Amino acid sequence: MPMWTALAEGSWLTAERMRAAAIASLAVGLAAFAWLFATAHGTLDAWGRPLGTDFSDVYAAGRMALEGRAAAAWDWPSHYAVQQAVHHDPHVPFYGWHYPPPFLILAALLALLPYVTALLAWQATTLAASAALVRAILPGRRALLIALGAPVVFICLGHGQNGFLTAALLGGGLFLLDRRPILAGLMLGALVYKPQFGLLIPPLLLVGGHRRAFAGATAAALALIAASLALWGAPVWEAFVHSLPLTRSVVIESGATGWGKIQSPFAMVRMWGGDVPLAYAVQGAATLAAIGAALWLTRTSAPALRNAAACAAAILSTPYVLDYDYVVLGIGAAFLVRDGLDRGVLGWEKSLLAFVWCAPLFARQVATLTLIPIGQATAAIVLALAIRRALVLDGAGRARIRAWPSRRSHGASLP
Repeated sequence: MPMWTALAEGSWLTAERMRAAAIASLAVGLAAFAWLFATAHGTLDAWGRPLGTDFSDVYAAGRMALEGRAAAAWDWPSHYAVQQAVHHDPHVPFYGWHYPPPFLILAALLALLPYVTALLAWQATTLAASAALVRAILPGRRALLIALGAPVVFICLGHGQNGFLTAALLGGGLFLLDRRPILAGLMLGALVYKPQFGLLIPPLLLVGGHRRAFAGATAAALALIAASLALWGAPVWEAFVHSLPLTRSVVIESGATGWGKIQSPFAMVRMWGGDVPLAYAVQGAATLAAIGAALWLTRTSAPALRNAAACAAAILSTPYVLDYDYVVLGIGAAFLVRDGLDRGVLGWEKSLLAFVWCAPLFARQVATLTLIPIGQATAAIVLALAIRRALVLDGAGRARIRAWPSRRSHGASLP
């Protein structure tokens, strides 16, 4: 069979190859983390970085909250001093705290534990939550194995980040939206710690007519805001708002984190040498297009396609999205796979989804070395595949695009 045809049909992507790739990725990832912890000195790895790197700022902010200095968490010198004390090293790298005050509640709870224990508990519980969501979308051990072996999982683990929690809340809220709308809304409202998703969630719920979910989301967001005010008062919100210009200038517009790691349309333009106004213009266009597509699918397509599009739009609609946030895109891909199992697979879908699965392994390095924005491309691919399936299977485009055989009639199935 010619290679082009094999790629189009996805016949090369056998169950055995998927399983082997997932096992190999999982084995290498676990071995790398075992080595990282085995060679660590206290809370620092062999290179002098905090274990869980970005978790350092979460833990330090939580400790400051417990010590009655919550508002100082947004003051970078004060925050850095606490990180230095936590790791007993004056030269430990600095990781800034940029989250809204509701996330400080979780940070304070984690800071009740020793650093390494808190890191392991944080990553284990949130990873388990996102894995449970994958099992709900795609029952079966093979799908879970492929999800756990995805390279983006190890990127998120290495950073000690909140990608698993974000994916569980956003994906879980979308998954439950039509059956348990109030619970779905509560989950979506809990994403108030990720305000960049605020552009997507309210219109998605309103356009879809999900009034009960909208009420639940509003209640959850307001409750978390009220809790932060009750615990620490208005100064934490004043400190957060006061920190925003510095965060925007240093982290987002100047790319202190690195354009290869920030994988948004905004970062793509800045990586290519475009100025800040042009980057915002491109980001604005991408945001409108992505959210518009998600809203259209909300009104016209199957729930799984709406959910996949929403996950992709969440990634594409913000200028500040990092590679570990692409766990959310993995959930979007799972929704596409679910629809493929239910209604048949279209040409190129298997190969493109395989690319989405493995791309985080090299996306940052490729972008840094070649300026090719692979991460951003995978988000666009998931959104485009959702739109295409809606046109073919739910709309007038059905007769114009040929669908490849479904799982029941083709030996090389989706997971």
